Amino acid sequence: METRRDIFQAIADPTRRAIIALIAIQAMTPNALAEHFHTSRQAVSKHIKILTECELVTQKNSGREIYYQLEIDKMKEIDKWLDQYRKIWENQFNQLDQVLSTLKKQKNEQ
Repeated sequence: METRRDIFQAIADPTRRAIIALIAIQAMTPNALAEHFHTSRQAVSKHIKILTECELVTQKNSGREIYYQLEIDKMKEIDKWLDQYRKIWENQFNQLDQVLSTLKKQKNEQ
């Protein structure tokens, strides 16, 4: 039975978030990515594999090199999920602003 990796578990790891940040700028080879970390190329490859399994990263062959690039549509799925909470937080902050404004007005009227 194949277990599907959870996208949120994948982005919970700081190394994988750093890999995402790097390839968001430009597609990179595994060796180029590994140069940015104080770890083995094999460890970086494991992180890339997890990101690939979650479909956050895709690979593109160019000659003998493999380049990894960010899958923007998958990132949009994360943003869409977060957006529902962003709206809740904004609504709560707006309500808090109204309460504080009312309290300030009452204090100034005294």
